[in-house]
Amino acid sequence: MKVIFLQDVKGKGKKGEVKNVSEGYARNYLLPNKLASEATSGNLKTLEVKKQGEEKRAEEKLNEAKAYKDELEKLTVEIKAKSGEGGRLFGAVTSKQIADTLGKMKKKVDKRKIELDEPIRALGYTNVPVKLHPEVTATIKVHVIEG
Repeated sequence: MKVIFLQDVKGKGKKGEVKNVSEGYARNYLLPNKLASEATSGNLKTLEVKKQGEEKRAEEKLNEAKAYKDELEKLTVEIKAKSGEGGRLFGAVTSKQIADTLGKMKKKVDKRKIELDEPIRALGYTNVPVKLHPEVTATIKVHVIEG
């Protein structure tokens, strides 16, 4: 029996897939638990329309991420920190501080998206990658100054 998976079912199929499963499994488990629906022509057309809508939304998100990348790359984030001799910081500048400073500049970025391998421990400019989308990574300039 052909079914369209409505949710991921471990070992059987992912959401949106059309697969053949045994009739007993479909009638006794998948259909009653609303994990799948029967693959009728109407359901297949609905699935196709949903897929097209999802593709369109994914493309829009990608375009938004690219536009936001251009905005972020024009910025220089200035963060004040106390430092000792030779420009070494007493503490460190973390991704949370960068995200907070961006928030004050009215640019919202989740701190988990800022890919800082290790905290910044020196004065000066540092290029920091920010993952906005699986395919889009922006690089922002962070300028740590004596404060």
